[in-house]
Amino acid sequence: MSDIGDWFKSIPFITRYWFAGSIAVPLIGKLGLINPMYLVLWPENFFHKFQLLPWHPSHTSYCPGGTGFLYLVNLYFLYQYSTRLETGAFDGRPADFVFMLLFNWLCIVLLMIPLIMSVLYVWAQLNRETIVSFWFGTRFKACYLPWVILGFNYIIGGSVVNELIGNLVGHLYFFLMFKYPMDLGGRSFLSTPDFLYRFLPNRRGGVSGFGAPPSRRPAAPEAGGGGGGMGGRHAWGAGFRLGDD
Repeated sequence: MSDIGDWFKSIPFITRYWFAGSIAVPLIGKLGLINPMYLVLWPENFFHKFQLLPWHPSHTSYCPGGTGFLYLVNLYFLYQYSTRLETGAFDGRPADFVFMLLFNWLCIVLLMIPLIMSVLYVWAQLNRETIVSFWFGTRFKACYLPWVILGFNYIIGGSVVNELIGNLVGHLYFFLMFKYPMDLGGRSFLSTPDFLYRFLPNRRGGVSGFGAPPSRRPAAPEAGGGGGGMGGRHAWGAGFRLGDD
């Protein structure tokens, strides 16, 4: 049990509680301690009664009878790619990581699986050239991973709607936060709110990371010194690709 405890404590802070909640909340529903219907997003209640208050990202991990293979696969994706983002491009920047989760979460109307896929998509874009392994030893660039997973779910008979929504929302966040302002030289449309920095201040000396946002094109200096992404609050680290020494 100590090994499990040490492994759990080694999970980055935000991913740890998201991962734990995604196991605990469906388990509570399975044990009958809470009506499972409260954990399912019913379109009628959402659109006509706007029932939002009981929701958080782990609630929608429950579906009746749905703690099988696809549920476990998505738990794995949550752990693997949320950890890599939190210890990579967002290392030492918990407020920015939480803001990404909140932005994606609201865009996908509080659904868990699309939220996981949106996180995976952002990681894949920040590590486009990294070679990843998939089932049966297949290897390809990380930028194709979200679409390979979508195709895989289609082949095994699952719905691809959640994966498609997650990929689209992940692309929206990546484009507005990184691609357009940093790579294309446009204005920044997204910025982490100051109150998140007050609750989750940036840290120094974190774990080395996986990948990095695209480099900002050289631009004329602005008044006040600013510079860098996210309103000039910090400069993104260089990171490295999986497998590099």
